[in-house]
Amino acid sequence: MALDPRGEALRVGPAAVDYRWLHDRALALAGTAVAAVPGGRPRRVGLLAARSEQAYAGLLAAQFAGAAVVPLHPGFPADRTARMIAAADLDALIVDERGAAVLPELGGVLDGVPVVTEPTGPPLRRPVPAAPDDIAYILFTSGSTGTPKGVPVLHRNVDAYLRFVHDRYGFHQGDIFSQTFDLTFDLAMFDLFTGWGCGGTVVSVPPTAYASLERFVAEQGITVWFSAPSLVSLLRRRPRGLPADSMPSLRWSLFCGEPLLAHDAREWAAAAPGSVVENLYGPTELTISCSVHRWDPATSPDLCVNDVVSIGTLHPGMRYLLHDGTEDGTGELCVTGDQMFPGYLDPADDEGRFLDHGGERWYRTGDLVRRLPGGELAYLGRRDHQVKIHGVRVELTEVEWALRRVDGVREAVAVAVDGELTAFLLGEERPPAAVAEELAAFLPRALVPRRFVRVTEFPLNANRKVDRKALTERAAAAAR
Repeated sequence: MALDPRGEALRVGPAAVDYRWLHDRALALAGTAVAAVPGGRPRRVGLLAARSEQAYAGLLAAQFAGAAVVPLHPGFPADRTARMIAAADLDALIVDERGAAVLPELGGVLDGVPVVTEPTGPPLRRPVPAAPDDIAYILFTSGSTGTPKGVPVLHRNVDAYLRFVHDRYGFHQGDIFSQTFDLTFDLAMFDLFTGWGCGGTVVSVPPTAYASLERFVAEQGITVWFSAPSLVSLLRRRPRGLPADSMPSLRWSLFCGEPLLAHDAREWAAAAPGSVVENLYGPTELTISCSVHRWDPATSPDLCVNDVVSIGTLHPGMRYLLHDGTEDGTGELCVTGDQMFPGYLDPADDEGRFLDHGGERWYRTGDLVRRLPGGELAYLGRRDHQVKIHGVRVELTEVEWALRRVDGVREAVAVAVDGELTAFLLGEERPPAAVAEELAAFLPRALVPRRFVRVTEFPLNANRKVDRKALTERAAAAAR
């Protein structure tokens, strides 16, 4: 706000708010939360809200109160939300209209927890300062069991990340940032912290915008795009596809959250020729992203493995090792450094997720990578996506790469159920036997999927990432 109090901070639908309104609203909500908590300063403040003006102000309000913010989604199952509220041990909860509507479904988990809907008390005069080792936010990830696991990220983790990001990208007041992720997803923090940190404008992108994204980007004047790579495939399937030179306002195009495919990077770069395309990688536990590769049409394709763009090199202050590495430089990526979180909210969740090596603690990402010539890393897939089919071990990304080489297949997702592969395909309708026969030129017969399912689109989750869990459940139901 110090740069320009009247500068535009946020756009949500037709509404636009300036930094003065956002700052004052956050101080007012923070004052109400502080007054409602015995002893003053709350430790943890939940935010049960959609992407509304109240939601964004509430996120700042929790920070202004000196608390850790705990984003919660009104659209999630009530039982799951109740478990996250209990695990976070909230001192207060800020809600918007959608959040208030689901409060009756949460049962007694909020007994004794003050709920803030509107400012009712005196606002804070100024934000409460936070210490480097205070928790900035707590996000919940499902993990392999589906049980929510709390990830507390410290202010010093965020500070290390933002120092690198601002140095790399040179964001400024004139930049307009897309905001495509739900607030319960750590990548949303990138847009907010970087956009507001440079005095720029953050634009919440509604689901309706994707049908004519080029028009939306032009009308909003967006200069920094950040989303999951699945968006590119979604745009390609429109009748007009993704036209070249259709998004000239973009100067940065950043992708994270799932593997970026080479043909997607190439097509997006053609659509936004004035932008630099980068592939960001990193789990929530390593603070938003911890490595990056800048797409270069001349050199990047040679670094791709299974058509997946390299995840590049780690940020300064971060180091890695390959656990259970093989002679070809392949192993599970383990990382330590300034951005690594201290451990899960429930210490029992730490078991098996850290490696003690050389007197240091390393976070086990669960991702298989290969060291490339020149020092970059190639992403091979999740360790739990490495499956054994008829005695042959394979990464699902390798099967998907082979499927995309089959005539008529535009996109593919492979899942494993009970030792059998099912392939979900976008593209032309072809006899399964013909697809299997052609696929055998790229894969051992044992790895050719048993079932091929043609779909018109892949299911996406709230952050527009391919919902592999939903596809796996569909494959399991078909196999019964």
